[in-house]
Amino acid sequence: MPALRTEERLVARIQKLKASRQAIILAHNYQVGEIQDVADFLGDSLELSQKAAQTDAKVIVFCGVHFMAETAAILCPSQTVLLPDLAAGCGMSDMITPEDVRELKEAHPDAIVVCYVNSSAEVKAESDICCTSSNAANVVRSIPEDREVIFIPDQYLGDYVTRLTGRKLILFNGYCPTHFRIMTSDMEASKMAHPDALVLAHPECTPEVSALADEVLSTSGICMASQKTNKTEVIVATETGMLHRLKKENPEKEFIPACRWCDCSHMKVNTLEKLLWSLEEMQHPVVVEESIRLRALGAIDRMLEIGR
Repeated sequence: MPALRTEERLVARIQKLKASRQAIILAHNYQVGEIQDVADFLGDSLELSQKAAQTDAKVIVFCGVHFMAETAAILCPSQTVLLPDLAAGCGMSDMITPEDVRELKEAHPDAIVVCYVNSSAEVKAESDICCTSSNAANVVRSIPEDREVIFIPDQYLGDYVTRLTGRKLILFNGYCPTHFRIMTSDMEASKMAHPDALVLAHPECTPEVSALADEVLSTSGICMASQKTNKTEVIVATETGMLHRLKKENPEKEFIPACRWCDCSHMKVNTLEKLLWSLEEMQHPVVVEESIRLRALGAIDRMLEIGR
């Protein structure tokens, strides 16, 4: 019998430990391919939040970035939430602090604070309702039109929501460093090389890049649009980890990254080895201080009530 390859041995050990720990592995669409393949559930931020809220697993291993694991810990205080590598941060999340939110609230005391989930638990705790890229417009539409809306921290998602809803939002100057690196020149070159392709962009892209897309969608929306289209070529303007899932689900189609070097270093720190070590050593647990957790939970629960 031939010896198992290293990756197969790692996966076998992960599966065995997962069963003994009564664990579930959640992975974001931007994770490396081998992490996506071993996950029990793969999705975008909203789908992963919903799955975390529903699971009865004793241990949740979150293969994503820190704010995502924090969200799971907020929703599941009686379960153990593990992050394989604490270096999995988020450039956008680091751009805003609770003090920044309090200053905005002082300047606009009657405003509702809508907080993108790409933010820390402390920032969520200062907010009224959370949103993801897939439900941001519906969250804003749920707010009475006579109320001001502070939208944090992603100015480009906020700009996109403004165009969808017609609501004037008070925006913070945050952004995703990875999506910011996707240039209009990248999109134009891709479209010129593949003139018949469907062009999909994530709303964290700049407005100039989004304007060149046929549709602007969350990662789950990109998956659905890719499955539904009759076109055999799809240009994708988002983090490059998305391509693994798209190619796996649609082997008959070609997926072209609008930017081939636009990957998120934070998303890519998780590996099979680190996932295995996390299960073996029960590292690294993500815990949110209870008073912050309860305040942040209210904002997340209101988002989950709206859904998509």
